[in-house]
Amino acid sequence: MTTNPTSPNTQPAPKSSRSPSTNPTINAYRTGLRRGMISTKIQLASLGDVLGMVIPLVIFVVVLLFLNRVDLDGAAVSLGAMNIPGLIAMSVLFSAVMGIAGVLSMDRTNGTLLRSKSVPGGTTGYLVGEITANAIITIVSTLILLAAGLLLFDGLIFGSVDRWLLFALVMLLGLVATLAIGAVVGALVNSPKNMGLVMLPVMGLIGISGIFYPLIALPIWLQWVAQVFPLYWFGLGLRASMLPESMASVEVTESWRIEWVFVVLATWAIVGMALAPKLSSRMARRESGSTLAARRRDIQQDWGV
Repeated sequence: MTTNPTSPNTQPAPKSSRSPSTNPTINAYRTGLRRGMISTKIQLASLGDVLGMVIPLVIFVVVLLFLNRVDLDGAAVSLGAMNIPGLIAMSVLFSAVMGIAGVLSMDRTNGTLLRSKSVPGGTTGYLVGEITANAIITIVSTLILLAAGLLLFDGLIFGSVDRWLLFALVMLLGLVATLAIGAVVGALVNSPKNMGLVMLPVMGLIGISGIFYPLIALPIWLQWVAQVFPLYWFGLGLRASMLPESMASVEVTESWRIEWVFVVLATWAIVGMALAPKLSSRMARRESGSTLAARRRDIQQDWGV
């Protein structure tokens, strides 16, 4: 006896009412965020990584404590308190730009980036993970500096919601802009031995951006150069959120120019975020076993290892 396939007793297999999410971009970002959280936990649980983050901050704060004894004529705060916003801006710049660029260059050499390329969406997840971990560590170090500044230095003003909101918004834009720049630089630097080429411009930018002294002390042409880059505006926004209003008298145009702080930082953030994925994709496409082996040979020859 045969069964009629069209018999009313034959029921079709039920269809699942829910289909799994297969969006590769969403999955890559979700994986990257998870990777970043795991990487952060590992770093915060490592004594060496924690000391590497805390010790430089302690040294800078101790130096500012000595400067705290220096009073400038007509200034509402001491020299130490005046430099806390600049120290925070410099810390974020180093952590975001040098941190991301350094990790990307190292992972291109040790094969981590090449291995991530073999997984669907792996390159995107890798980049999102590194940016997430770096952002969290940078925020932690910023909170440490901010707490130390408020406890040890007189004259910093955080007595209103407006001040806290301004600080948070400037920090957010500055962090996004510097992380995006770090991702762009990291995609262009193909070897750790070239990190010195990144360090020199960064140090030069710190020197001309007026984060530790008034920008008006520099020649006019250097003032214009400094105002092209985001570090000056990042420091200016932090000073506006932390220092008394009277301190604006030593700034360019004798004002904080808050609207321009947001315009310049947002512009750098948008441009960097637009360029970083494209350059990272190009970087990943160029990775192969032969290029990895050649890069390692170059490092062995240059460093004698």
